[in-house]
Amino acid sequence: MFFKAVKELGLSRSRVAAFGSTRRKNLPPSLDPTLNSIIEADVPVAVIFGKSWTLHVEHVLKCSLETNLELVQSSIEYLREHGLEVIFDAEHFFDGYKEDREYALRVVKAAEESGARAIVLCDTNGGSLPHEVEEAVRTVRRTLTSPIIGIHTHNDSGLAVANSLSAVMAGARHVQGTINGLGERCGNADLVQILPNLIFKMGFNALRTDAPREEKLRGLRDLAKYVAELSGVALSPYHPYVGDYAFSHKAGVHIDAILKQSRSYEHIDPRLVGNVRRLAVSEQAGRAALLNEARRMGLNMKKDSEVLSKALEEVKRLEAEGYQLDNASATVRLILLRALGYSTERFRVLTWRVMVERGPRHRVEADVTVQANGDVVHGVGEGVGPVHALDLALKNALLRRLPELREVQLTNYKVSVVDTDSGTGAAVRVFIEFSDGKESWACTAYSRNIIEASLKALVEGYTYKLVLQEAKIEGKT
Repeated sequence: MFFKAVKELGLSRSRVAAFGSTRRKNLPPSLDPTLNSIIEADVPVAVIFGKSWTLHVEHVLKCSLETNLELVQSSIEYLREHGLEVIFDAEHFFDGYKEDREYALRVVKAAEESGARAIVLCDTNGGSLPHEVEEAVRTVRRTLTSPIIGIHTHNDSGLAVANSLSAVMAGARHVQGTINGLGERCGNADLVQILPNLIFKMGFNALRTDAPREEKLRGLRDLAKYVAELSGVALSPYHPYVGDYAFSHKAGVHIDAILKQSRSYEHIDPRLVGNVRRLAVSEQAGRAALLNEARRMGLNMKKDSEVLSKALEEVKRLEAEGYQLDNASATVRLILLRALGYSTERFRVLTWRVMVERGPRHRVEADVTVQANGDVVHGVGEGVGPVHALDLALKNALLRRLPELREVQLTNYKVSVVDTDSGTGAAVRVFIEFSDGKESWACTAYSRNIIEASLKALVEGYTYKLVLQEAKIEGKT
């Protein structure tokens, strides 16, 4: 069903492959269910894996070394007889190469003689080092004559990307990996890191596209985020190339240099991978970061502007209280607007209450009273927890007078404890990211009451959306 559905996609730059293993040792190829399933998938390419480590042959497959060679050869030949292009994955190749070099090379030679188009050397346990990978790949290149050499690495030693690039340096031209490095145990080689290194650092034409080199990976960050969303595995903000903090600068010296010459602290232009430069606003970063944020808003200011001085004083005051404004762009922008004398209050929370009931019936309920557009409105929400219930109640009240907030959703919610020595009485910082489906923004707040801190951040997030909407209507952004 999967392969039938994929055919209907009309792929023009990709080919779908079916994956399986070499045949079972006690069955001829024509009766092997795995090989026949690959053929029935009706795809142009088959990828099969076979053993290349004597330990696996003798103690896992429990057959002779010669029998394993025959399994590899007959499986490849059978698939080729049915018109498939075959890629052979030499499983555990690098462990096998270290333990019995001669036999590991005999396995890949058997695959070549059987007609495999590509032979992929697999670091299945993820334990190899870059220099070991490079040496082994060079040896394989000298041993084989016709097939493409490939590389398949795992990240158990934290070296999957480095090992893949080392293999390419040694002559591999087929690289296997996954988006964001998803995979078993510590993951597979991360194509999100490998692709920009191959294209921008090593000069390879790594994708089937006629686009200019600088346009090839403009959608990389969007792809990484999309896969993270589908898989439910969050993309780390520190992820190289595509993470939120990959091109984020905080230190004042760094920011000053970045504004003068971006190459001073950035190894590539973030736009090449669909990312953006972020200059975190803080007391440490100073005027340069605030000035950059103001310019991104379309505000024409000079570095010695009184408005910037006023905004910087507000930043210092908030950080002295316990705030941390790194990457809380909406909170910073509201500070700048207030420093300009622009009123940012669009509604006011008059009262709020959260009730958690335990017993035969578990219930978490909140109610909020808000003044908006000259009216006092009341909202109630029942949620899975106090912050969820409070958000529902606030939204319920606001939507009665401010329907433009309907599309706003919370996309991230984080709490950080500030003074751990105070135990359960510790102050907390709340960081919330919002999206309306078109744009994203983030707010932060601080309090010794986690629910109050959450409410402050929620209010700022909804306020920013309203202010942004007004600015667009008035043509100010």
